[in-house]
Amino acid sequence: MGKKSKVYIVGKEGFVLKALVRNLRKNGYDNIITKTPDELDLLNFEAVSDFFQKEKPDFVFVPSYKSGSIQANIKSPAEFIYENLVVQNNIIHNSYLNGVKKLLLIGASCVYPVRNPISNGASPKNTPQPIKEEYFLTGELEKTSEPYSVAKISGIVMCQSYNKQYGTNFFSVIPATLYGPEDDFDLEKSHVLSSLIRKFHEAKAKGEKEITLWGSGNPRREFIFVDDLAESCIFLMNNDFDVDLINIGVGSDISIKELAEMIKKISGFSGEIKWDTSKPDGAMQKLLDNSRIKSLGWSSKTSFNEGLEKTYKWFVKNYNMLK
Repeated sequence: MGKKSKVYIVGKEGFVLKALVRNLRKNGYDNIITKTPDELDLLNFEAVSDFFQKEKPDFVFVPSYKSGSIQANIKSPAEFIYENLVVQNNIIHNSYLNGVKKLLLIGASCVYPVRNPISNGASPKNTPQPIKEEYFLTGELEKTSEPYSVAKISGIVMCQSYNKQYGTNFFSVIPATLYGPEDDFDLEKSHVLSSLIRKFHEAKAKGEKEITLWGSGNPRREFIFVDDLAESCIFLMNNDFDVDLINIGVGSDISIKELAEMIKKISGFSGEIKWDTSKPDGAMQKLLDNSRIKSLGWSSKTSFNEGLEKTYKWFVKNYNMLK
């Protein structure tokens, strides 16, 4: 990307979009296009087509249009699959029609199978950890997020298909679970880390003696700071490589129980943690193999402790606006 290249970042005012804008500007890119839902209806093909014909962006970043917690996925599966599919279709096809030089689709680790079949006909086995890019489309998805996963898989395969048929330069990245300032801290819709931050903060403020969390606490998750994701995406846009799917991870994970204890300490909550095992855990582990992106010359910079502190401080500072 040249410093004056026209860069379009797709989506709403989410924290991934904001991190991409922040880090592009930090790196000297100032010809950036973003559109609010009121300015551009991404679900409307004609509106998207008109936008691309008018603006002619050179490079396109495609974060998830709609994402959320296990609870949100269970509650609104039709919205998760429909909206993500339609937006991806509209963006990818119009990027092809209007000669976009390079497109980066941001996927999610739930596109990988939780279980793989084995050749002797026995029951499927859990996907080996860490998860390599080669495991894509090799087994059974986690049921709690399946509609969202299918939508993201479709976007990845669409990029691959356009490359094969039309010679485009579209590729996808699979990040570990994202967190950071300006995340969605809504208790029903947010991912686990931001949800826990809010729960512990409010439990302390109310003087509660205990807090009940979903599941067993045993699943393990890998977390990557949102600004590290943004930096990796800019790095990949500026480099050539011969693969179309790249994991973006930190190389280590922690259990949800460990995460809860860390946030309990940061928040100052002194009560007891209880676990509601009647609620689903989701996939038991999602640790990405990050050797591919490391071989290209990139690795994450933000330690988990540092990122968690920054996220909690931002939440506390902005809590009154989030109510």
